Amino acid sequence: MPEALPDLFHADGVLFDLDGVLTPTAEVHMRAWKVVFDDVFARWGITPEYTDADYYDFVDGKKRYDGVASLLHSRNVEVPWGEVDDDPTAETICGIGNRKNAAFAASLRGQGIAPYPGSLALVESLHAAGVPMGVVSSSKNAEEVLGASGIRSFFSVVVDGVVAERDGLASKPAADMFAAGAVALGVDPARAVAVEDATSGAASAAAAGIAVVVGVDRGTGAEALRAAGATVVVDDLAALLPETRNDTRDNTSETA
Repeated sequence: MPEALPDLFHADGVLFDLDGVLTPTAEVHMRAWKVVFDDVFARWGITPEYTDADYYDFVDGKKRYDGVASLLHSRNVEVPWGEVDDDPTAETICGIGNRKNAAFAASLRGQGIAPYPGSLALVESLHAAGVPMGVVSSSKNAEEVLGASGIRSFFSVVVDGVVAERDGLASKPAADMFAAGAVALGVDPARAVAVEDATSGAASAAAAGIAVVVGVDRGTGAEALRAAGATVVVDDLAALLPETRNDTRDNTSETA
């Protein structure tokens, strides 16, 4: 049976992840990570080879350097952490992360980015209804992506990788970032909604006490999102619009 979808229009506030939820930048991140890790693995003789599954399991949703460390740890590879201002050529956690960020920034500036149509429609409708909204993203590029996609003005709060580093917030899946987002938005987590496409993000929102966690399945898988803490899973945020919310059969991803 199809599951009932939550009514975001009566939530005290909605906190969205960015990459893969509002904008298709997750695809840009994935390509940039693959370029960097393919090179690192080839030069260092690391096996097995890097795959998209590694992105979802070890990198997706985490702060940049934590993702590098997690992925290398999965291959029993340890390198120095380094410093945040390491040159992208440095063979450190920070250097590899900065190398990836340079590839991502070049792609973003060269090709631009547009929000998912369904996500834009939902955000516009929530904004018109006066529902407070914020963005909780591990990316240090969140402000640039929001500006480039033309949706920054919809969000009164942005808790991103820059804020996390400044305030000492632990990376998703720890509760810190979504908890900070709820505080900044001035909402009780029990009356808020989080929207996430990553298992680490769904786990973070659930750990922060957010009652409704909407998983957006862009490739992670509905079962994985549910196991991480998602209370409902959709494949497009247009499913949460008032005019489509009752039609759950075509718009939700269900576990078998």
